[in-house]
Amino acid sequence: MAEAKPEPEPRRLRAHKATATCCITSRDRPGLIATSGEDGRICWFDLRCKDVQLIIDVGSEPITSLCFKSGTEGVVYVSSGKEVKSFDVHMPTSWKPLESYNYNKEEINQIACNSKSSFLACADDSADVKIIDIRQHCLYKTLRAGHSNICSTVQFIPWRPWEVITGGLDSKLVMWDFSKGRSNKIVDFDQKEPCQEWKSDRHLSVHKLGSFLEFSAMNPVCAEGLPDMNNNNGGQCYNPAFVHAIAVPDVDMLDKTDKICVVARGDGAIDVINIESELNTVRSKNSTKARKGSKSISKDDIRAVEMENLDQNGGKSLHLDYSLGGHTAAASCVTFSLFGERGKCVISGGNDKSVKVWDCSKFPYAGQTGTNNDLLHMNINLGRKVNWLCTSPTDSENLVVCDTSRVVKVYSVS
Repeated sequence: MAEAKPEPEPRRLRAHKATATCCITSRDRPGLIATSGEDGRICWFDLRCKDVQLIIDVGSEPITSLCFKSGTEGVVYVSSGKEVKSFDVHMPTSWKPLESYNYNKEEINQIACNSKSSFLACADDSADVKIIDIRQHCLYKTLRAGHSNICSTVQFIPWRPWEVITGGLDSKLVMWDFSKGRSNKIVDFDQKEPCQEWKSDRHLSVHKLGSFLEFSAMNPVCAEGLPDMNNNNGGQCYNPAFVHAIAVPDVDMLDKTDKICVVARGDGAIDVINIESELNTVRSKNSTKARKGSKSISKDDIRAVEMENLDQNGGKSLHLDYSLGGHTAAASCVTFSLFGERGKCVISGGNDKSVKVWDCSKFPYAGQTGTNNDLLHMNINLGRKVNWLCTSPTDSENLVVCDTSRVVKVYSVS
């Protein structure tokens, strides 16, 4: 586990009038940062300069999510309420939207653009995901029936051009083929965590905190009681395993990360899921069913296929919880590092007012052996809960954090 280090002193960026909700950094122009807030504005900072460079007043509603148009960072997409707008950042004299999309029925929680700049995914409170064709400027597909509660996060899978992955407050991770509008695989974290047993009279209260949803449980009772923070063998079971955020590596990171998805959960855990292993499990089960339907196959052959499935599943996931130095409250956001060796680190933020930097090079991936020792590379204690964070491809001032204040913090991680 990481040794205690002096807390880094952040740089503070001031321009928002209300809580900062989201942030993104430029990959083409290191040091350029865009932030959004509950004040309905986008603020552009250049870390080479002292003051804010540009401000776009989008509207009166809070901005919940931002993303660049892939390959064309001159265009930024912004979600506010049920609407998505795009802006040309090279036209500072006229902040009229280039496009406006109103396909979502409920408030949008996150938007994402695919690597070919052809589709935009929008996850909302209705549990639906809208896939927008941004070249034809029309709705391409609606993904529904995967989540039974709020869809909180969405990301495209870069090495699978017609697939997208979503997470929700039903504790499910859903892998979709959006060309067909159907799910390929559903991972239910609630089923995977047997200690998450609640009384039938439980009540959940919802608090909107800018770009993410914080769920607090009133009178929760877990069958195994509250976790003992001094006992590293205990499990985290105070909060449900809601999926608050997910991160998927870029194609050029795969030599460092493997084909994974990192999940920030409501019980504070960070799960690392091997996407290909999960999808191979589905294909293998379908193959087994097909073989079982054949009269020519023997029981020994079926057993061989089942054992092959177990081998494929070996090492497909990694569970990073407080026993490894992880979060002790809900994890709200997660991302991959763009600095140094791209994708070497996974960085998560949470309601425990901390940011965790995890070393991907020490993750035991599928087909590999390894231990969970020293996975936590760095811990940053904050004074507030984390709304969002992102990284920049610079040697210093490369971690940007939006907490529940108006001030955006910039840290240096090495």
